[in-house]
Amino acid sequence: MKRIRRDHKVRNFHQAKWDEPVIFELHRQGERGVIPPGTEAGISAEVGDGIGRIPVSMKRKSAPALPEIGQAKVLRHYLRLSQETLGSDLNVEIGQGTCTMKYIPRINEMLIRTPHMMELHPLQEADSVQGMLEIFYKLDLAMREISGMDAFSFQPSSGTQALLAMASIVRAYHDSQGEGDQRDEIITTIFSHPSQAATAAVKGYKIITLHPDEDGFPDIEKLKSVISERTAGFVVANPEDTGIYNHRIREFTDLVHEAGGVCFYDQANANGLLGITRAKEAGFDMCFFNLHKTFAAPHMCGGPATGALGVSEGLKRFLPGPLVDYDGSRYVLTNQTADSIGKVRSFHGVAQTVLRSYAWLMSLGPDGLKDVAQIAVLNNNYLYHKILQIRGASAPYIKGRRLEQVRYSWKQLTDETGVTTEDITRRMCDFGLHYWTSHHPYIVKQPFTLEPTESYSKEDLDEYIHALEHISNEAYTQPDIVRSAPHNSTVHRNDESSLDDPKQWCITWRAYLKKTQLV
Repeated sequence: MKRIRRDHKVRNFHQAKWDEPVIFELHRQGERGVIPPGTEAGISAEVGDGIGRIPVSMKRKSAPALPEIGQAKVLRHYLRLSQETLGSDLNVEIGQGTCTMKYIPRINEMLIRTPHMMELHPLQEADSVQGMLEIFYKLDLAMREISGMDAFSFQPSSGTQALLAMASIVRAYHDSQGEGDQRDEIITTIFSHPSQAATAAVKGYKIITLHPDEDGFPDIEKLKSVISERTAGFVVANPEDTGIYNHRIREFTDLVHEAGGVCFYDQANANGLLGITRAKEAGFDMCFFNLHKTFAAPHMCGGPATGALGVSEGLKRFLPGPLVDYDGSRYVLTNQTADSIGKVRSFHGVAQTVLRSYAWLMSLGPDGLKDVAQIAVLNNNYLYHKILQIRGASAPYIKGRRLEQVRYSWKQLTDETGVTTEDITRRMCDFGLHYWTSHHPYIVKQPFTLEPTESYSKEDLDEYIHALEHISNEAYTQPDIVRSAPHNSTVHRNDESSLDDPKQWCITWRAYLKKTQLV
């Protein structure tokens, strides 16, 4: 292999590698990080058998099999893992595409770590958590203003769970109209998130998928041809994952409403829309926002996050409860109505995520929110303009401006060099960067999806652009360097074959021990 040349425009980076074992493998019988005090007598009495106490069936027969490790070893373990992890605190994380990584103000992280927040319990009496209930209530009011909806639930812990809740509300609504059996089709689009089709399918709906016209917009003529008395609803993201905003969206929702369907809106990522467009004026009956994508809360490795679910007045009775209300003197939790779809998770919502987002909103105000959208769109279109100048890169469909992200393509580069988007993903790791390709199937060939949000400066964007330019040049001049990447990361090329074989999946340590026949 030829020597790798160093380009002064790309970062000289090498990630730490510790070959750190799983924490359960660090277990040593008898080691202690802390020695907790003995159980108080009053608590011991409550844990006994009998009426009003914890039932025998809920009591452990043995202690949990947690690893026993000294404090210093625990500290080293997690600090080493942190050095092997990239994220928005360490690098320019615009490559997460539809997952949206933006700056999370550290003062908001301090808020959630106050003793008042750390000691909250979801089963506390409402009178003892008036402050947190007030924040839930006021965030609900703010979300109504942002979206035009009439009520919000913060119970869903993800966008996918919010989509499932919305599909459930569609089912409940049509059942209440006596049309539940008749209306068995949900319409969506190919460039909307796959969870839209998946959650509707879980509710038993047949999925009809609209493909784009030659410019990348959902085909309205196709919509007209598939709408019928069987149409239960229409679910879409706008802009879709291509970053193309459908300016005719109200025509779509009007057509569905005329046929008796319900329109629900995936606004998981609303970074380009805040203060500019609203779900209500676009004709939607429901929408959700991911607080962990748009409203400056962390993803939390898949949870706990929040998919804030908003509905119009006519669908409020179907929302999962309880909801927070204000009776003029105190904040109260209202019970679910008889028409409610029921809880979609155990408790009301993730208080820490709600507090972060509320603090972010209050610090920005309405003018600041609009600034967020405008800067996100500006950053994206600067990136878009620059990437289209890189050899081998393109962006299918319209050549006009995109909104907050773009799905690009390396098809030309792959055809001319043999280097694929997966190869470039791994090579980006050598510069402390990352990008995401696309949902499957790859409708856009050799895809990569970038979203800069409002958080990154021109210098940040230029660093990312220079890395892509550098790798493109390598692909055309030294392709083996890219194909054999990463060179500076914690691992080299992973064997991903096990991902398609459920027999090899080990979600927990116990499952791993069973499948390796160690227990």
